[in-house]
Amino acid sequence: MSLKAEIKFYKLSIFKLNKMNSIKKLFLIALSILILTSCAKIFYSADAIPVAHSHNTIAIIPPTVSIAAGRKTDAEAIKEQQKTESLNFQKEMYAWMLKRKMQGKLTQEILDVETTNAKLISAGYPGKAMTPSEICSVLGVDGLIGSNFGLSKPMSDGTAIALAILGAGGGATNEIRVSLNINDCTGKKLIWNYDHKYSGGLGSSPSRLVDAMMRQASKKMPYLMPE
Repeated sequence: MSLKAEIKFYKLSIFKLNKMNSIKKLFLIALSILILTSCAKIFYSADAIPVAHSHNTIAIIPPTVSIAAGRKTDAEAIKEQQKTESLNFQKEMYAWMLKRKMQGKLTQEILDVETTNAKLISAGYPGKAMTPSEICSVLGVDGLIGSNFGLSKPMSDGTAIALAILGAGGGATNEIRVSLNINDCTGKKLIWNYDHKYSGGLGSSPSRLVDAMMRQASKKMPYLMPE
């Protein structure tokens, strides 16, 4: 090989290496979760914090989950996925709050998921419509944590990868619109509500977004706030 050819080969190799490193960096950026920083909407009753601190036992009821269906998605498959995600989110919320209790940041006892769901199924819920007050009586708790999750995929993974390679950012591949609420069983009223939207890029998942949501929401949750 001539000196000129060797130099050309060397330059081409360096170009390919730099290009691969650039793409690798873009993928690493795209794989990180992107949490939107828009302000959450939060409601507190005038006595939310003292009432929350008066609760001895609380329960996390199964979240209501809605999933935006694609054009070729089977309706029955969506229903099954919604049921699966509801249980997954409920367990993740329970595990998250149980961890905070072990850290001494939460004083209330938390009814375990299996007991909560068994009692609700025996009472005919969710097939039978029940008010928060009726659910309180069935579970025998002082406070209820309820939630609604709306899941959607505003962008496919393939599109996000293409945008990342082009340097236009990865874009959101998962979105969760969430509403958390706490009901006081004694006063039979809503004492707290939290509404927000979270978005994640490539490599994100609904479960990771729920974890991010709980981290943010807990900062405003009356159970974890000082009186």
